[in-house]
Amino acid sequence: MSERINARLSQPLAEFVERMVGEAGLYETPSEYVRDLIRRDMERREGQIVQDAILSGYRDMAAGRVFVSSGNFKTDMATLDRKDADGW
Repeated sequence: MSERINARLSQPLAEFVERMVGEAGLYETPSEYVRDLIRRDMERREGQIVQDAILSGYRDMAAGRVFVSSGNFKTDMATLDRKDADGW
C-alpha cells in the first residue's frame, strides 16, 4: 500500500528539483527523487544508530566495563544486568 504526500516548495527548492529531474537530471520524476532522498535518510539514520552503539561499546571498554563472555547470550545478558545494577 502506498501513501500520497503533497508538499509545497519554495521557488529555489522547486528549481533545484527541476534540475535533478528529466533528461538532464539524475531522476525521471520528482517522486523518484523524493523516494531516493527518504531512503538515503533512512540508511543514514540506521547507520548512525550502529555507530552510536559501537562508540558506546568502546566507552565501556575504556571505563573497564567488560567481562568474559560465557558463550551463552541469555547468561551474558543476565551478567550485564547484574553488573549494571551493581554499578560495575
